[in-house]
Amino acid sequence: MIGRFTLDVASTFLLGKEMDSLSLPLPYPTSGYSKSSPVVNPNAHTAESFIHSFSLAQKISSARQLSGNAWPLLEMWDDKLKPHMDVINNFVEPVIQSAMERKKAGVQKGEEESLTLLDELVRQSDDQTLIRDETINILVAGKDTTSATLSFAVYMLSEHPQFLAKLRQEVLDTVGPDRTPTYDDVKDMKFLRAVINESLRLYPPVPFDSRQAIKETTFAPLTPGGKPLFIPAGATVMYSVFYMHRRKDLWGPDALEFDPDRFVDSRVQKYLVPNPYIFLPFNAGPRICLGQQASIQYPLPLFIGTNRSVTTYPPEGWKLKEGRQGKEKLMTDAHLTLFIKDAMFVQMTEARES
Repeated sequence: MIGRFTLDVASTFLLGKEMDSLSLPLPYPTSGYSKSSPVVNPNAHTAESFIHSFSLAQKISSARQLSGNAWPLLEMWDDKLKPHMDVINNFVEPVIQSAMERKKAGVQKGEEESLTLLDELVRQSDDQTLIRDETINILVAGKDTTSATLSFAVYMLSEHPQFLAKLRQEVLDTVGPDRTPTYDDVKDMKFLRAVINESLRLYPPVPFDSRQAIKETTFAPLTPGGKPLFIPAGATVMYSVFYMHRRKDLWGPDALEFDPDRFVDSRVQKYLVPNPYIFLPFNAGPRICLGQQASIQYPLPLFIGTNRSVTTYPPEGWKLKEGRQGKEKLMTDAHLTLFIKDAMFVQMTEARES
């Protein structure tokens, strides 16, 4: 449901055309075709087909990246990406074409109408392929990362009712049970920001990344007194944000535990202030994520304000497992971004004024 919400928001914001995926029937484990199926259902709702192809296109693209230059050998007889990109392009390209025609005809949106990213791209370029690729690129960057962050935040709050109660009180004190928060409201809700940061710490939407050295350099030795690591110019260095965010030597002995207070109490000065690069959900530097102040913070207060409890249900048989699996109630997976594998099922208790 959160994935549908972020798709509708992103398609409206980027293209000016709502996907209307929230109007689809509620998703259940036995409904629809398999999420892993390579076949596109021709009878599916546009949004349903788009969601299915959008997810698998990212999975295939990620597999190609991991295979390096050898990926064409794995698809010698069949382009696995094409049928899914056809579905995506069949939705995006007519909207772009319409915007291009409006531009040629000199039709401008009124000042009272909000401009979309597509409107701005069409202003800047006549290259329809470039506009399409940039639009899909931002859609990938904005839809799934927001969906994952909201989903994992709900999951963590369901597992820690004391923090849910604390956040709910802040929401009620600031915006009430059902008012849409403003920008100033969000700035005032410090614990909301802490909850989101802690969710981003344990479940960063981009769990791994890479950078290429523009000149030769060295990394600090792995052990005190050891030899530094030489990085030649042009070398690609992979790093895991997911692992770094859970390291006890960087975050303290409770690094694996969900505790939003670590972003507001003395642990900020102890761990984060001396070494701010231990927290990189949006990366850093000149290529920091453009969406770090985006819509993540706005839906959560509405959700918390209207629901006073959330219960998550684990997959069958997990309760008897040892270690982390016995504690967790979902399984993660990743393509270009981190996401919940299959689904997370929750039961919410609506808060009533009486």
